[in-house]
Amino acid sequence: MGKGRVRTISRTLQACCLALLAVRVAASEFSVDKVYHPYIQPLERELEWRMLSGDGQQLHRLGIGKSLSDNLFVEGYLIAEDNDRHFSLEALELEVKWQLTEQGEYDADWGVLFELEHQQHDDTWGLSSGLLMEKEWGKWVGAANFIIEYEWGNEIKNELESSLVLQARYRYSEKLEPAIEFYSNENGQAVGPVVMGDIRLAHAKKMHWEVGSIFGLGYKGPDSTLRVLIEYEY
Repeated sequence: MGKGRVRTISRTLQACCLALLAVRVAASEFSVDKVYHPYIQPLERELEWRMLSGDGQQLHRLGIGKSLSDNLFVEGYLIAEDNDRHFSLEALELEVKWQLTEQGEYDADWGVLFELEHQQHDDTWGLSSGLLMEKEWGKWVGAANFIIEYEWGNEIKNELESSLVLQARYRYSEKLEPAIEFYSNENGQAVGPVVMGDIRLAHAKKMHWEVGSIFGLGYKGPDSTLRVLIEYEY
């Protein structure tokens, strides 16, 4: 495929992502999550912990992942819920990320995401696929995730869902990058500030952290959600 054609496809996909800002996409349940970036580091291994907290409930994800090649990364998760009554394992998830373009090769960088999740208690399955985009403007970086998910199981109605996530961040320094994030589905939107950074460790190891507070804009969910992420890359 020629560079001119790839550039045209890149611009078209970018325009589609920006157009989604004005669209309320369909989903049965709003959920704040992480923002995915389309990049993969060769020989990368990772331990990850994520926590979402709102309305007296917490959702925890513990994952371990590894790059299988220069453009393919696989990660498995244990997903647990903590409420006022008990802490329980809720689901298992397998995630695959594929980097489509080299960083800086075109106007924007692209990747795709695939996820398979199994809910333990009601034997519900979810299969997701998503388009990941990122673009730089000097010290500013914009990222967009457009995710489509199909859910099926004995206890639910089979349905197709989708969600849109946007992030704009400023690279103040490696250790501190302020950002703002936007989430949307048919139940409403949410927006809020996030701060993140990297801490370099010995022997080429790295700790990445993110903390944010996301506020609902008239949707069926928590008025505010605390979002925490810690990744140990080795």
